[in-house]
Amino acid sequence: MEFWSSFWNIIWYFISAFIFIAYLIALFSIITDLFRDRELSGGWKALWFIALIFISLPTALVYLIVRGKGMAERSRKNIEESTRAAEDYIRNVAQVSPSEEIAKAKALLDAGTITAEEYEQLKRRALGTTPVSAS
Repeated sequence: MEFWSSFWNIIWYFISAFIFIAYLIALFSIITDLFRDRELSGGWKALWFIALIFISLPTALVYLIVRGKGMAERSRKNIEESTRAAEDYIRNVAQVSPSEEIAKAKALLDAGTITAEEYEQLKRRALGTTPVSAS
Protein backbone atom coordinates (compact mmCIF):
# COMPACT_ATOMS: atom_id res chain seq x y z
CA MET A 1 0.00 0.00 0.00
CA GLU A 2 2.86 2.33 -0.75
CA PHE A 3 0.70 4.14 -3.30
CA TRP A 4 -1.73 5.55 -0.71
CA SER A 5 1.03 6.41 1.74
CA SER A 6 2.09 9.55 -0.10
CA PHE A 7 -0.21 12.52 -0.60
CA TRP A 8 1.55 13.42 -3.86
CA ASN A 9 0.97 9.95 -5.29
CA ILE A 10 -2.75 10.43 -4.75
CA ILE A 11 -2.67 13.90 -6.35
CA TRP A 12 -0.72 12.53 -9.32
CA TYR A 13 -3.25 9.70 -9.70
CA PHE A 14 -6.19 12.14 -9.87
CA ILE A 15 -4.38 14.45 -12.31
CA SER A 16 -3.55 11.48 -14.55
CA ALA A 17 -7.15 10.25 -14.44
CA PHE A 18 -8.44 13.74 -15.29
CA ILE A 19 -6.08 14.06 -18.27
CA PHE A 20 -7.02 10.60 -19.54
CA ILE A 21 -10.76 11.27 -19.29
CA ALA A 22 -10.35 14.68 -20.97
CA TYR A 23 -8.41 13.00 -23.79
CA LEU A 24 -11.15 10.39 -24.25
CA ILE A 25 -13.83 13.09 -24.43
CA ALA A 26 -11.80 15.00 -27.03
CA LEU A 27 -11.21 11.80 -29.02
CA PHE A 28 -14.92 10.93 -29.10
CA SER A 29 -15.76 14.51 -30.07
CA ILE A 30 -13.28 14.35 -32.94
CA ILE A 31 -14.60 11.01 -34.18
CA THR A 32 -18.19 12.29 -33.99
CA ASP A 33 -17.19 15.40 -35.92
CA LEU A 34 -15.42 13.33 -38.56
CA PHE A 35 -18.56 11.34 -39.30
CA ARG A 36 -20.81 14.42 -39.09
CA ASP A 37 -18.80 16.43 -41.64
CA ARG A 38 -20.43 16.08 -45.07
CA GLU A 39 -17.81 18.13 -46.89
CA LEU A 40 -14.87 15.88 -45.98
CA SER A 41 -14.36 12.95 -48.38
CA GLY A 42 -14.31 9.35 -47.19
CA GLY A 43 -10.58 9.03 -47.88
CA TRP A 44 -9.73 11.97 -45.64
CA LYS A 45 -12.04 10.63 -42.93
CA ALA A 46 -10.29 7.26 -43.09
CA LEU A 47 -6.86 8.93 -42.98
CA TRP A 48 -7.79 11.01 -39.93
CA PHE A 49 -9.28 7.95 -38.22
CA ILE A 50 -6.22 5.78 -38.85
CA ALA A 51 -3.94 8.56 -37.65
CA LEU A 52 -6.06 8.91 -34.50
CA ILE A 53 -5.59 5.20 -33.81
CA PHE A 54 -1.83 4.97 -34.38
CA ILE A 55 -0.56 8.44 -33.38
CA SER A 56 -3.36 9.51 -31.09
CA LEU A 57 -2.27 12.54 -29.11
CA PRO A 58 -0.44 14.49 -31.86
CA THR A 59 -3.22 13.78 -34.36
CA ALA A 60 -5.91 14.89 -31.91
CA LEU A 61 -4.04 18.13 -31.23
CA VAL A 62 -3.52 18.81 -34.95
CA TYR A 63 -7.19 18.06 -35.67
CA LEU A 64 -8.36 20.44 -32.94
CA ILE A 65 -6.04 23.19 -34.19
CA VAL A 66 -6.77 22.78 -37.92
CA ARG A 67 -10.46 21.89 -37.84
CA GLY A 68 -11.59 23.21 -34.44
CA LYS A 69 -13.55 26.19 -35.76
CA GLY A 70 -15.45 24.04 -38.26
CA MET A 71 -16.08 21.54 -35.48
CA ALA A 72 -17.88 24.19 -33.43
CA GLU A 73 -19.91 25.37 -36.43
CA ARG A 74 -21.02 21.83 -37.32
CA SER A 75 -21.97 21.17 -33.71
CA ARG A 76 -23.99 24.41 -33.54
CA LYS A 77 -25.74 23.60 -36.82
CA ASN A 78 -26.60 20.10 -35.59
CA ILE A 79 -28.05 21.49 -32.36
CA GLU A 80 -30.14 24.06 -34.27
CA GLU A 81 -31.49 21.37 -36.62
CA SER A 82 -32.36 19.11 -33.68
CA THR A 83 -34.08 21.95 -31.85
CA ARG A 84 -36.04 22.96 -34.95
CA ALA A 85 -37.13 19.36 -35.57
CA ALA A 86 -38.24 18.95 -31.95
CA GLU A 87 -40.20 22.23 -32.04
CA ASP A 88 -41.91 21.22 -35.31
CA TYR A 89 -42.81 17.85 -33.85
CA ILE A 90 -44.25 19.43 -30.70
CA ARG A 91 -46.24 21.94 -32.78
CA ASN A 92 -47.67 19.15 -34.94
CA VAL A 93 -48.58 16.95 -31.99
CA ALA A 94 -50.01 19.71 -29.82
CA GLN A 95 -52.03 21.38 -32.57
CA VAL A 96 -55.74 20.65 -32.44
CA SER A 97 -57.74 21.11 -35.63
CA PRO A 98 -60.72 23.51 -35.63
CA SER A 99 -63.12 20.65 -36.36
CA GLU A 100 -61.90 18.81 -33.24
CA GLU A 101 -62.39 21.92 -31.11
CA ILE A 102 -65.89 22.43 -32.50
CA ALA A 103 -66.74 18.75 -31.87
CA LYS A 104 -65.58 19.09 -28.26
CA ALA A 105 -67.62 22.28 -27.84
CA LYS A 106 -70.68 20.54 -29.35
CA ALA A 107 -70.27 17.66 -26.90
CA LEU A 108 -70.18 20.18 -24.04
CA LEU A 109 -73.31 21.86 -25.42
CA ASP A 110 -75.12 18.53 -25.74
CA ALA A 111 -74.14 17.62 -22.18
CA GLY A 112 -75.54 20.94 -20.95
CA THR A 113 -72.18 22.09 -19.63
CA ILE A 114 -72.16 25.28 -21.74
CA THR A 115 -74.87 27.48 -23.22
CA ALA A 116 -75.59 27.97 -26.91
CA GLU A 117 -73.98 31.42 -26.71
CA GLU A 118 -70.77 29.95 -25.27
CA TYR A 119 -70.85 27.25 -27.95
CA GLU A 120 -71.04 29.89 -30.69
CA GLN A 121 -68.18 31.80 -29.08
CA LEU A 122 -66.02 28.65 -28.93
CA LYS A 123 -66.92 27.86 -32.53
CA ARG A 124 -65.91 31.36 -33.73
CA ARG A 125 -62.68 31.11 -31.73
CA ALA A 126 -61.85 27.71 -33.27
CA LEU A 127 -62.50 29.07 -36.77
CA GLY A 128 -60.32 32.09 -36.02
CA THR A 129 -63.02 34.72 -36.54
CA THR A 130 -62.93 36.03 -32.98
CA PRO A 131 -59.78 36.80 -30.97
CA VAL A 132 -59.27 34.84 -27.78
CA SER A 133 -60.40 36.85 -24.78
CA ALA A 134 -59.16 36.39 -21.26
CA SER A 135 -62.21 35.23 -19.34
